Amino acid sequence: MRKLSVFNNVSLDGYFTDENQDYSFAHEGANDPELMEFTKANAQGENALVFGRITYALMSAWWPTPAAVTAMPEIAKGMNEAPKYVFSRTLKAADWSNSTLLKGDPATEIARIKQTPGPNMTVLGSGTIVAQLTAAGLVDDVQLLVCPVLLGSGRSMFAGVTGEPRWTLSHSRTFKNGRVFLAYNRTA
Repeated sequence: MRKLSVFNNVSLDGYFTDENQDYSFAHEGANDPELMEFTKANAQGENALVFGRITYALMSAWWPTPAAVTAMPEIAKGMNEAPKYVFSRTLKAADWSNSTLLKGDPATEIARIKQTPGPNMTVLGSGTIVAQLTAAGLVDDVQLLVCPVLLGSGRSMFAGVTGEPRWTLSHSRTFKNGRVFLAYNRTA
């Protein structure tokens, strides 16, 4: 069975966007050489990417551009070549390379896809999708890059998730710029 991971940048107080849906805090200090090497290595994975409509629109507007290819060639290559699933009830088409548009319930669709052959999947951004998939027990691991900033308010990617999903820290890494990578596996 295919695994489903979540990767997100979060503030020290646990938000992946501020109250205005701004996530620019995640880019402050992101040009740190150590962090760039880590990001390049992560982008070389073989995972399919999963997005909600808003994150997909942001990613598809940047990664296929010549500016992205010039600025971050290895990451752009990985993003553009990866298979992609986008959940949307309003998009008519998903034209970014290797994208599949899904209009059904995210939990139902991902449960079905997990049973098919293919690469593991990673949700990027997409807080509403993350919450739905976590509530349905479909998320196998969560990877967080904690940014040393306090937003005070914003969106939690687990908003509305009830019950007590349990997670075990599998590994961590501290970067010189103050960011901390945390990886958790689901235990219950």
